[in-house]
Amino acid sequence: MTRYNELDTPAVLIDLDRAEANLSKAQAAADRAGLKLRPHIKTHKLPYFARRQVELGAVGITVQKLGEAEVMADAGLSDLLLTFNIIGPAKLARLKALHDRVTIRVVADSADCVAGLAATFTDPAHRFGVFVECDTGMGRCGVQSPEAALALAKDIIAAPGLEFAGLMTYPAAGKYHEANQWLASANALFAASGIAVPAITTGGTPDIWNMQDASGIASEYRPGTYIYMDRSQVAAGAASYDDCALTVLATIVSRPTENRAIIDAGTKALTSDLLGMVGHGYVVDYPEAKVTGLSEEHGMIDVSACATKPRIGETIRIIPNHCCPVSNLFDQVHLIRDGDLVETLRVAARGRVD
Repeated sequence: MTRYNELDTPAVLIDLDRAEANLSKAQAAADRAGLKLRPHIKTHKLPYFARRQVELGAVGITVQKLGEAEVMADAGLSDLLLTFNIIGPAKLARLKALHDRVTIRVVADSADCVAGLAATFTDPAHRFGVFVECDTGMGRCGVQSPEAALALAKDIIAAPGLEFAGLMTYPAAGKYHEANQWLASANALFAASGIAVPAITTGGTPDIWNMQDASGIASEYRPGTYIYMDRSQVAAGAASYDDCALTVLATIVSRPTENRAIIDAGTKALTSDLLGMVGHGYVVDYPEAKVTGLSEEHGMIDVSACATKPRIGETIRIIPNHCCPVSNLFDQVHLIRDGDLVETLRVAARGRVD
């Protein structure tokens, strides 16, 4: 049996027991809250885990890009929500091809987006579902008021080949109460206008363990990072380091000074995301160490606080600040259990950001 520390580095390790525990815990929380779970696969980009999420009770999956949707549809996933505005004839043609073979719905936050969808999907016997994306505080995409959501929903309803699917939001971390209030106001406005809201979908791993607060407002929750967790989720209070399933295995390749170690993992392995934190990851094997800097292929680690310091040739595991981009940096990941290599998987949706 191959041990994980025998793998060439840098490499991504996925602790299967931890990933499975994270999946099961979230599904149980959704079940208790009376919410459907629709996990976001942008974190793992693997049909292997997407299928497992559905097996555990998820109603379907969330994807962020058409490329991801195409990979997942090819792998047999049949109920997809694409949470991105689809603009332009090339992408609309790809979306129509997906609609012809799986259940897929999208979001829109403008009349321009809806117009493109309405011109592409024209068959009232096979209507295409569209959610109105709502900006409930994230400051990214989304209509800016419940009134704007209602107006856009009316545009969707007026298109013969489209179907109003409901409201979608991605709340800012820690702002789930504000998001719930926004959605409740929108729901009341729709009810007063005599327009039913078939579904309300929300999400976000930082507030995943507060999803019960959305019960009675939302019908669906879309977490992504929860499967692996990472340093940012530990900082947000959503996880502990013992919950983190993904680590980057790296080798100490240099010790230029007593207090500096260099690893073979830089921004092309750990990402440059800081997400408001200091440093670029948590060193599992040397918790006192600090990943102080990254260049493309080198990582600089301050080991001055370590009682025992790593040696050249030693491998160490790092929990990245943000695990989602890491999945998109590697061709494959290695599934491990109790330190043994179980299986190596190709990251099927890697690079599918089109």
